[in-house]
Amino acid sequence: MSKKFISERIAKKLSRAGVCSRRLAEKMILDRRIRVDGIVIDTPATLVNDKSIIAVDRKEIASPDRERLWRLHKARGVLSTNNDPKGRPTLFQNLPGELPRVMLVGRLDFNSEGLILLTNNGELARKLELPETGWTRRYRVRVHGELKMSKLENLEKGITIDGIRYGPITVKLERKQNT
Repeated sequence: MSKKFISERIAKKLSRAGVCSRRLAEKMILDRRIRVDGIVIDTPATLVNDKSIIAVDRKEIASPDRERLWRLHKARGVLSTNNDPKGRPTLFQNLPGELPRVMLVGRLDFNSEGLILLTNNGELARKLELPETGWTRRYRVRVHGELKMSKLENLEKGITIDGIRYGPITVKLERKQNT
């Protein structure tokens, strides 16, 4: 029985191999830096498979790594982004150098801390982020000031913010501290 070779777009293959992002791959293609089976390609619509020999700047790329997922504690005062034009610290600046190219699964606010996931597979990241996958997300929040239980109860019906409808949120008050 022969093995089937599934085709995928070149930019996706380059991203999965850890070469660059899909956007950068598309730019590199337009700059005529990518070859497939020895031929310079000029369109991001080019399809490749496991037998395709892909080279960037005449250097053959390695096969994509297996799909992996890492967990990381994000500290307060660190951005969940690759880089920041304002020069604030980002989560990616402190990652170990031996990690392959990774992407975030979701985000945490600048002043939030907690568990965040990283993966080397964009499709997996997207799947984990989508609400329809049904993953339960738990957050522990400290509120400063007066907390109105009626506001929390409204969250259980779902809310709309800036025209975007968010599903129900279950809230449990762990403790109230008087100051």
